Amino acid sequence: MHEVTIIVYDLEMTVRRKKGQIAEIIEIGAAKVDIASGVPQVIDTFQAFVKPSVVPQLSADTTSFTGITQDNVNGAETLGNVVRDYSEWMGKDEYFLCAWGPDDLRQLVQECRQHGIATDWIVNHNNLQKMLSKIYKLEKHQQMGLKPALELLEIPFSGTHHRALDDAINTARILVKLFDQFQFKRNKLSDEAKIESEVVYKTDHYENLPFAGLAGLFPEPSEE
Repeated sequence: MHEVTIIVYDLEMTVRRKKGQIAEIIEIGAAKVDIASGVPQVIDTFQAFVKPSVVPQLSADTTSFTGITQDNVNGAETLGNVVRDYSEWMGKDEYFLCAWGPDDLRQLVQECRQHGIATDWIVNHNNLQKMLSKIYKLEKHQQMGLKPALELLEIPFSGTHHRALDDAINTARILVKLFDQFQFKRNKLSDEAKIESEVVYKTDHYENLPFAGLAGLFPEPSEE
């Protein structure tokens, strides 16, 4: 019996090193987890490179970090076409979208809005990193990376780090292992949360990230 589908996805982006550089999605990978009879299992995968449109030429930093080459993206579709294929692959049944950490959602929403791509398919979004932190009672500053989380759960990493499909599959394995303890929330992108490009969010490494306006994207779920 088909009960619920969970889509665990990961994005790879171009690497920014200097002020004013922007990040663009260059790969989407996802694993489809089916929950039949309460037992989760990966039943299908999706992978596509994305042709960057603002800065078509990949930097050496991006290729060395991700392993994604200029040839990979030259032959790829633009984000709008990849998103269309991706949402078709996800299917018409209700699904939950899951990512590791908040960054992929921010990037996805920001680029879709920037390019006029519909975001109505971004629903029921859950941050698995936050869910794991809740289970293990980690503080906010202890947010755990994917690799340490796999080590914590004694799940061997398979594939290559910083490749979207491999990271999505490994994240899905965390979901499968902790499924009984995770609580998935239904939600929609807040209509009132507009991306304010003039908002500057600074970190030690990057500046001019127009993501601070996304903090209110989802209302914080009330503790049950």
